[in-house]
Amino acid sequence: MNLDSKIPAGPLAEKWDRHKFSCKLVNPSNKRKYDVIIVGTGLAGASAAASLAELGYNVKTFCFQDSPRRAHSIAAQGGINAAKNYRNDGDSVYRLFYDTVKGGDYRAREANVHRLAQVSVNIIDQCVAQGVPFAREYGGLLDNRSFGGAQVSRTFYAKGQTGQQLLLGAYSALNRMVGEGKVQSYTRHEMLELVMVDGQARGIIARDMVTGEIQRHSAHAVVLATGGYGNVFYLSTYARGSNSTAIWRSHKKGAYFGNPCFTQIHPTCIPVSGDHQSKLTLMSESLRNDGRIWVPKQKGDTRKPADIPEDDRDYYLERRYPSFGNLVPRDIASRAAKDMCDKGYGVGKTGLAVYLDFSDAIRRMGEKTVESKYGNLFDMYKQITGDNPYQTPMMIYPAVHYTMGGLWVDYNLMTTIPGLYATGEANFSDHGANRLGASALMQGLADGYFVLPYTIGDYLADIERKPIANDSPEFMEAEKVVKERLSKLLSIKGNKTVHQFHRELGLIMWNHCGMGRNEVGLKEGIEKIRGLRDEFWKNLLVPGSDLELNQNLEKAGRVADFLELGELMMVDALHRNESCGGHFREEYQTPENEALRDDENFAYVAAWEYKGDGQPHQLHKENLVFENVKLTQRSYK
Repeated sequence: MNLDSKIPAGPLAEKWDRHKFSCKLVNPSNKRKYDVIIVGTGLAGASAAASLAELGYNVKTFCFQDSPRRAHSIAAQGGINAAKNYRNDGDSVYRLFYDTVKGGDYRAREANVHRLAQVSVNIIDQCVAQGVPFAREYGGLLDNRSFGGAQVSRTFYAKGQTGQQLLLGAYSALNRMVGEGKVQSYTRHEMLELVMVDGQARGIIARDMVTGEIQRHSAHAVVLATGGYGNVFYLSTYARGSNSTAIWRSHKKGAYFGNPCFTQIHPTCIPVSGDHQSKLTLMSESLRNDGRIWVPKQKGDTRKPADIPEDDRDYYLERRYPSFGNLVPRDIASRAAKDMCDKGYGVGKTGLAVYLDFSDAIRRMGEKTVESKYGNLFDMYKQITGDNPYQTPMMIYPAVHYTMGGLWVDYNLMTTIPGLYATGEANFSDHGANRLGASALMQGLADGYFVLPYTIGDYLADIERKPIANDSPEFMEAEKVVKERLSKLLSIKGNKTVHQFHRELGLIMWNHCGMGRNEVGLKEGIEKIRGLRDEFWKNLLVPGSDLELNQNLEKAGRVADFLELGELMMVDALHRNESCGGHFREEYQTPENEALRDDENFAYVAAWEYKGDGQPHQLHKENLVFENVKLTQRSYK
C-alpha cells in the first residue's frame, strides 16, 4: 500500500486554506444524522468533541477516568506556543514553523507543521474567550515567556498549571454540549477493540470498568485521542493510567504505526529516589528560563551546593551552547545531563542528577517575583523532596515524557483505516523526532478545535446517513474476541503480578531503548522482551473476575499491549541507522557527540504494518520532502 499523505498542492502558506475550501461539506441539517465516537477526553479529545457537537454531530466520548477533568493533559505545566509576536521580538508563523521543523531534527512534514503554526494564533483567542486565565503583564496584555529551542518569547502560560487551565476551558465547552444532549459522556469506560465493517471503522467495544459489562458502540467515524505510550518504560512522567491499548488494538486491525521509537526524554524531572517509585514528576521546562543548570567541576564533589564557589561550577549548557544556553531543546539538554553524570560529575546520592539553581534569579528579581512565576512548582518540589528550592538548588535528571510516535495519519488526521482518526499525541505527530517545549498543548488543541472539524466532514459527506447497527456479525465477533482475551488473562493463574512484569519491561526498555541506543543493545532488548512476553502468558497472576471493578485486570491488558509495542519500538530503533532528535544511536554521532542524521537514507516516516502474531511487521515509508527549509546539521551553539 502506498502511503498517500494527501498533502495539498500549492505554496506552503496557502495549503491549509486551499484544503479547507476543497473539503466536502455536510449540510447542517444532515450533521445530526451522523454519529462520531471520540476515545479520550484530554485536550485533543475534549476540544474535538465540543467542536463537533457544536457543529451538530452526535458525539459519544469515552474515558477511563471518573471525569474528563482528570485527563493527563492537566500535567502540562509550562505553557502553550503561539506565533502572536506580542513581544515584537521577531516571531512569526514562519519562524514557529521553522523552529518546530528544526527542533524535530527535520523528521516532520512541512505542510503539517506550517498548519500547526498557522492555527496556533487562533488557539489563544479561543481559550481566552473560554476564560482561561493566562498570565498577563502589568498593562493587562497577555504575557509570554521563553522555552527551549527558540530565541523568541512565544509561550503563553497560566503560572505552572497551563495544561489544567486549558483542559478546564475545553471541559466546560464539552460539558455544555453534554447538557444540550449533543454529547453522551461515558466515564470509567475503556476501549478494548476497534470494530470494522466493510473495511471501515464503525465503532468500538468498551468495558464498563465499574461493573465489568462489555458494550458495543457504533458510529460513522471513530477518533482516537488517547495520548502517548511512554508508560511502556514504567517510570515516566505520565499518569499511571496512560496506556497504548486503543491505538495498539487499532494498529492490529490495520492502522499503520508511525515512528514508534521516537521518544522524548524531558531534562528537568525529579530524579529516581528508589525502587518504591511508580512514576516520576516533571519540573516544568519553564524553570529553564531563569534557573541555571550546573554540576561541580570536580568529580565526586560532596560539598553542599552553596559551599561550591562559582569557579568550581560547570554551567555546561551555557558553555557548550552559548547562543541558547539553558534553553536548548529537550533532547540536547537531556543527553548533556546524562553525559555529565556518566562522566562522574553527577550529584546526589545516586550521582544521577544535576543542579537547577535559582540563586541568580532570586538575587536579580527578588524572591517574590520568582514565587509569582514559579511558586506552585517550587512548592511541589519541596513536598516531594523535602528540600526548599528557594534556599538550595533543585536536583533534576532526564525522564521519559512524550512520544512522538503514534498511529500514522494523513493531512486529514485519518489513519490507514478509513473512518479512523487519531489526534494529539495519539498520532505520529507534527514534531518529528523531538518535540519543542510548549508544543504538545498546541498540537492537541489545533487538532481538536481547528483541523478535525473541517477534515472529518470531507469523509462523512460520502457516508450513508443511516444509523450503524451494533448487532452485526462484525460487532458480535469483536465482542467475542474481547471476552476471550479477558478470560485468558484471568485463567493463567501464575504467581507473578502484572506490576512485576511492567517494572521488568520498563527496565529493559530504558536500558536498551532509552536515551542511548546501539545495535547490540537493541538486539539484546528484543530477545529479552520476547522472553518476558512468553513468561507473561504463562505465569501471570490476575486475582478477581471480569464482572467487577478489577484494576489488576485492566492493567494486565495494558501491559500485554506494551509487551508487543515495546518490541516494535526496538525494531524501529534498530532499523533507523542514524541519530535524530530523541533517537540517539551511539554509533551515529558527530565528533562533538551530537546526533548525526542520514538524510540520504532516512528522511522518511517509518510506518509499520501489523502482519499477524509472530510475524515481522512490514515497513512502509513516507518520504519527507523539504521545499522550504534547508536540511542542515542542527546547531544551537
